[in-house]
Amino acid sequence: MAMKYRSSFGLVCDHSSAQNVGKSHSEVGFTLVEVLVAIVILAFGMLGTVGMQAFAIQANRDARLQAQAVVFARELAEMMRGNKEIAVKTTAAANPYLVTSMTMASPSYCMRVANASTGCTSTLDVASAEMTDWLARVAAELPDARVTVCFDGAPYDSNGLPQWTCNSTGADEIVFIKIGWTRTVTDKSQSGSAALERANDSGSRPYVVVPVTSGNTV
Repeated sequence: MAMKYRSSFGLVCDHSSAQNVGKSHSEVGFTLVEVLVAIVILAFGMLGTVGMQAFAIQANRDARLQAQAVVFARELAEMMRGNKEIAVKTTAAANPYLVTSMTMASPSYCMRVANASTGCTSTLDVASAEMTDWLARVAAELPDARVTVCFDGAPYDSNGLPQWTCNSTGADEIVFIKIGWTRTVTDKSQSGSAALERANDSGSRPYVVVPVTSGNTV
């Protein structure tokens, strides 16, 4: 029941209104449980954001390495086209561009400025010097890089997947540049060494396969 009275100043006071105002003020705001729930939800959201950011960084790194490997392959292809006299030869002894490891059997540095007085005396020396420099830069840019350059009639297996093995000696075949490196597997449940896919592991496959040119004609 509303109670009204006149104050000594002539004002009319309503007790029910005063009680309602006090009651409404007491119900304004959040409880501690509501605040804790909001904090937990925010924490899960931030964890998801951090995970997405980490995945984006890894994807960006993989894309950068892939692009760099393609650049290396195209560069080597142009060097071979520029020195076709050597590039068409089908044996590693006569063609330094054909490699199956990251080290040259007979590295050459005849193209260095320090050797300008003598320089490269043949196209074979030029090819050796180019490959010595190229392999060194590939090793510096791609982690645990692996390179195979060979005449190959079947660079892909029956499932359409690239393979390291070369099954040709050069007759009517094409030179292929195959490049691989260590990268993180896409299965995020893996950890430690299992989370890495190494190019030198058995069963690994090249990530970049680039054809160069016909191998038996000048």
